[in-house]
Amino acid sequence: MKAIRFIRPGRPPEIVDVRTPTPAPGQILVKIAGAGVCHSDLHILDHDLGLQGPFILGHENSGHVAALGAGVQGWKEGDPVLVYGPWGCGRCHACQTSAENYCENHASLGTMGGGLGSDGGMAEYMLVPSPRLLVPLGDLDPVDAAPLADAALTPYHAIKSALPLMTPGATVLVIGIGGLGHMAVQILKAMTPARLIAADIDESKLGHARKLGVEHVVDTSDTDAAAEMIAGIAGPRGVAVALDFVGAQATVDLCVRVVGRNSRLTVVGLAGGVVHYAANSPPYGCEVSVPYWGSRTELMEVVALAAAGRIRAGIERFPLEEAVQVYQRLRDGKIRGRAVLQP
Repeated sequence: MKAIRFIRPGRPPEIVDVRTPTPAPGQILVKIAGAGVCHSDLHILDHDLGLQGPFILGHENSGHVAALGAGVQGWKEGDPVLVYGPWGCGRCHACQTSAENYCENHASLGTMGGGLGSDGGMAEYMLVPSPRLLVPLGDLDPVDAAPLADAALTPYHAIKSALPLMTPGATVLVIGIGGLGHMAVQILKAMTPARLIAADIDESKLGHARKLGVEHVVDTSDTDAAAEMIAGIAGPRGVAVALDFVGAQATVDLCVRVVGRNSRLTVVGLAGGVVHYAANSPPYGCEVSVPYWGSRTELMEVVALAAAGRIRAGIERFPLEEAVQVYQRLRDGKIRGRAVLQP
């Protein structure tokens, strides 16, 4: 089968022919319909994250059950499924609560999941080690649904934990209206009555936010002007929840400037920014959160939101063979929403 494989940091991914895997007892083989292309992949390709190659990329995967290993129950061939991305040990306290994203034994596993140390879904087929890592898709189009596994689950997890702060009259700021950010604004509109501000340096992404129904959009190219505009919208209470899907120093610093007291500053993006602490900066009562992905049950909730028509990933479809060019488009900021590779 054709596959997109990571070799080592600093080297482009390779399109290779590999043997189609056969599921061992307890495993499931999924025929891939769509594999999302994520900025996290660029961190794997361009920086040394300690993941040992080679392995097949793709941690945002959907498809249909192709074959069942001995002993697997509750699934049948042809079932449409979404693959849960962060693979934990399955035994610790966190995993037993379905929060494998916070597995207590992650450091000893040697992998963070399919496409993140183990073979992922940028291939014709993907081997999933346990049926617990699958979520049923129902009537959703698997290709359209692929980004739900990360681009929707990650912001959903960050938003859900901050819901008590998102009361009527509160202001929520979303910085970075890319793959995760464009899902975040939809989730916020579906789940909270709070005032929403979408911020980005790219006018086309701000335009995307407007099309998604966001009333307040802010260009953050000039951070001083952006901070003043955000403060004017939020009023004396300040921003109750700031969700930074960029994570650069400039965006982190902007969040520190605009959050109010008794607030939450959530850094999701991996662009290397640091939250510097001083007395009343961030303001008193501000929580700083660094969430990672989401739980399996939260992925079920995300699928339910999508099935109800409350959220929908904006995607661009590409053949699997164009993966190298698609990664470059992502580097250049030329992907709106999410790119999805189709075998």
